[in-house]
Amino acid sequence: MDNFHAVVWIDHDEAHVIHFNRDADEELNVRSRHRKGHLHHKRGQIGSGRVPEDQQFFDHVSAALTGAKEILIVGPASAKDEFGKHLRAYNKTLAAAVVGFERVDHPTDGQLLKFARHYFHAIDQMGPALGEDLRPAR
Repeated sequence: MDNFHAVVWIDHDEAHVIHFNRDADEELNVRSRHRKGHLHHKRGQIGSGRVPEDQQFFDHVSAALTGAKEILIVGPASAKDEFGKHLRAYNKTLAAAVVGFERVDHPTDGQLLKFARHYFHAIDQMGPALGEDLRPAR
């Protein structure tokens, strides 16, 4: 499906990716194979208590976003920021397409699509699409 916008809701266990345009949408779900549930740090433990980021999971989410020209990344906690960092390091094309990060708890896919349509409508009203040359014509 050839869609301009995409939204991804991501936590450390799964990602919901929706590519959409005015008339249609396509939903993809990606699950982490390594991390399940929440990590709890125990007192007296050596190290930070943090499980390393699942780079393979982030690669699969990146693949699910291929083709999007503008991307909104949302989620309830730090995974959205970690995914943004992963894109900046490993997929500069997708990183350049990211228009924002928003904190969103656990919406249904329908609620996520509604949120993203509203978000992109507001951005579209503010000015030209990303990548459009803003220099005056000569």
